[in-house]
Parts: sequence; structure tokens; C-alpha cells
Amino acid sequence: MENNQKLISKKKPAYPINDALLKYLTRHGRTIKIPIYYDDLLRFQGSISVFDKNGKDTLWVSVYYSEFETEEINLSLKKVYSILHSDGTDTILPYLNIDSVDYCTFGNSKPFRVKVRNVLNDNYIFLYIKKADASRIYGLELEHLLSPNHINFLVRGNTLIEEHISGIPGDDFIENHLDKCSDRDKMEIAKEFVKFNERCFVRLLGDMRSYNYVMVLTHDFDRIQYRVRAIDFDQQSFEGNIKVYKPQFLKENNKLVNMTMELLQEASVEQYKNEERSLLAKRATSEKKRLKELMNCMRKDTISLPEKIKKLKVSLFKLTGDVNFKKSKNMGDILKSALDFVIRNYKNENPYIIN
Repeated sequence: MENNQKLISKKKPAYPINDALLKYLTRHGRTIKIPIYYDDLLRFQGSISVFDKNGKDTLWVSVYYSEFETEEINLSLKKVYSILHSDGTDTILPYLNIDSVDYCTFGNSKPFRVKVRNVLNDNYIFLYIKKADASRIYGLELEHLLSPNHINFLVRGNTLIEEHISGIPGDDFIENHLDKCSDRDKMEIAKEFVKFNERCFVRLLGDMRSYNYVMVLTHDFDRIQYRVRAIDFDQQSFEGNIKVYKPQFLKENNKLVNMTMELLQEASVEQYKNEERSLLAKRATSEKKRLKELMNCMRKDTISLPEKIKKLKVSLFKLTGDVNFKKSKNMGDILKSALDFVIRNYKNENPYIIN
């Protein structure tokens, strides 16, 4: 297996939001006036390292601001919460408290994590404020349209605000929970990993190392349902190596991969891959108009490098034999070709679909 450092670029450039994408976001309610920007949060005066319950450095630091700025920043963050999760009015502000503002020193997006608590019942929720990057926004929109998950986010200028995605971090689940699961649960997890792997590959979402996704557990009568859910979208349609888009080739997922190979027969793996491609084709068809708008933006945009585009389209052409990959000029073209390929095959192989 290739080393992850060779598979994934050490530093992906941030791509600006062009006019076409901005208009798309505005049409679909993703842009809004907000009272604070990412750069405002960078004016912190100091920070303290954040450790987990086991005393391990989380690579997050808790930041603090001057007394004068703290009041202004906290009020603005409460308004951001109201805009993202409520009607945007000030009526709920007296019942909110900003417990902490953390800054991540690891990764491309360098996000701020804001803990907002309801003082009436002590319930709290996180939201994230990041630098806006076209790659990530395409990834978020594609997740919203093509996966089983809905995504809530807002954009203003160079600032991206995202809601928190709940779940057990993949690395934590693999290390501390997987071995404790029953055989039945492990079979369910293996199935979901196959489907997640296929979904990432078809929609070209890369770098799904175990700390870039969460495991979502839902109790359902006499069993637990598992779902693998992506939480990082920086590597949407950027890399040229086809393996980057398949979590199975990333060493952090080796334990899940080995378990899946032990528990599932090849026929079952193919069945689950087909199921996921069919579901993806159905979602793409039901969101046809909006997806077409997004693809038109992406096909006019620059979100990767020429050498990576060339390498990926050649690999996909060799894999599928679809000449549309060979004709692709950019990552938007490649992704459109991939989705068209899956939709076309789904309709051709399903006798009950009316074309």
C-alpha cells in the first residue's frame, strides 16, 4: 500500500468562491449577512492547549480575547447561532452563552469551534467558523444532495459557518469501540463501510482517513444501526490519485478494511456497492435541477491542478472505458462524467425504470 503522504498532497491550496458559485449559493439560501468574520476571531490575545479526558493533546487550543472584544465577539457569535439554527432574531440571545472558542492548529481549514450553551437547560451545541474554500463548499453541497445526510452551512465573503456533525470520531471508534461490538454489529459496520467507500469514490470525496469521518449510532428496536458520515470536505475533487477517493486504501482504516474482508463475501461486497450506486443515482435524479446548477458552476471553476486532472481522468477512463472521462477538461467535467456513468448504468440495468 502506498504511503498516505504520497497519496495525499501535504498542502492543498484554498480556492476562492467565483461569481457563478456565489450566485448558486445565494439562490439556495446558503449566503447571508453575518455579524462576524473568520478574520475577526484571529484577533485572540492568547490560548491554552485543550486535552481530552485521557490527558492527550487534542491539537485544539482554547483562545481568549481582550475584555473589550470579548463582549462584542460573544454577542456576534450568539447571533450567528440564531441565524444558523433559528429564525435569526435576537429573541433567544439572552438565553445563550458562549462557553468557549477553540482554534484548531492542525489541518487545512484552521477552524474555530464555538460552544454555545442554552442557560435555561444547559444543553449545548457546537458550530464551526472557517475560511471559505470553493473545494469545501462543493463538497458540502454534494454531501447534501447525494448522501443520506443533510448539511446546514452559511457563507459570507471569506467566511464559512458549519453546523456540528454528531457522532463518534472514526479513529476513536476503531481504537476504543470496534472490538467491543457484537458479531452482528460488526457485520453491519462492514456493510456501511463498503457503502461509504463507494459513495466517496463515485462523488470524488478524498482523504477519508479515520479522523475525517464519524460513526453515527441509532438505536432501532432490538439493534443498533450504524452509518459512516464524512465530516471533512477539503479534499473534494482535488487529487489525481484514484486511491485517495477510496477510504479502503488509507492505512488509518486498515482495521475496518481487514474486518470487512473477513466478514463479507465478495458477492456481498458487490451487492452493497450496487445498492449504494443505485441510491446515489436516485438522489442525483431527484435533485437533477439543483445538481445540474452545481455541476455547471464546478465545470467553469478551477479547484485542482492540471497534472492531477490529467492523472485522474486517465485512471477513470482505464477503469470504466467511458470516453467522457478522456474528454474531461477539469474536475467538474470528471465528476459530471462519473455521476452520468452511474446514473446511466442504473437506468440501463433496472427494467422497472422509465427513461
